[in-house]
Amino acid sequence: MGKLNIFLIRHGESVDNVAGLYAGSRDSPLTAHGVLQARRLASHLATAAPPATHIFTSNLKRAVHTAATVREAQPPPLAGMPAVNVVQLSDLREKDFGADEGKRYGQRDHVRATNAETHDAMQARASRFVDSQLAPIIAALADKPACVMIVAHGLILASLLRVLRGNAWFASSSEPADSHASWSNTGYTQLVVEPLLRSSSQPRQGAGEPPSPPSHHGPRWPDLRLSFVVFNNTSHLAGLKKTRGGIGSAQFDQKQKTLTSFFAAAPPPKKRKAEDQLEK
Repeated sequence: MGKLNIFLIRHGESVDNVAGLYAGSRDSPLTAHGVLQARRLASHLATAAPPATHIFTSNLKRAVHTAATVREAQPPPLAGMPAVNVVQLSDLREKDFGADEGKRYGQRDHVRATNAETHDAMQARASRFVDSQLAPIIAALADKPACVMIVAHGLILASLLRVLRGNAWFASSSEPADSHASWSNTGYTQLVVEPLLRSSSQPRQGAGEPPSPPSHHGPRWPDLRLSFVVFNNTSHLAGLKKTRGGIGSAQFDQKQKTLTSFFAAAPPPKKRKAEDQLEK
């Protein structure tokens, strides 16, 4: 049976992150620095992770932009294999803070807004994602391994992690000591789903056999275990500094040159001469 790698990835820095605003359902775009974070992440995953077979993302633009950047850096598919597509899902959106949306941190009342999304509602969304999207992938592990990358937001990722760690899905799960910490921008948590080692005398679910629905009598996949590889990994951001003067914190502008391209070395004399001839 194959192995499933799952990467839970938070989006890059957004404009509302910098402003210190509660932004769940608000469609805040990435900052210029957030785009650089996403590019660092994408380059890192392209070499340090298995090739993605599935990419899911929240349909909010800060997550979509990050997921698209990750997708662009992926190696080309093997012969006969389809290219991976980015699937946008509303179930992966961040918590809706209701009337508190757009308020600055510390300025909202201690009492949760009456129209804010509840913890149970977020858990329900996370469970629905596992049931509708991950379950078919896990059922197909008998044929081939898979690597799923999920780009979303801190609170919904935490809900998804709690759902995956619950006793309704896998026989067992490991947990790092820092798994309750918050997600950094482009920080990722890597999980592995693999067969649980059993003695030859113990029965196991047949390879490729459709799993039974989760119940109170046991986990949905009793022969599989969930393991943590790393939590909130941000090693790809080492050495990355935000551009001063407010440029790094501003909304990313597709037309804006990066400092690297702006200060790129001049072309060699022969190439420059050829370019001069073309301009005449």
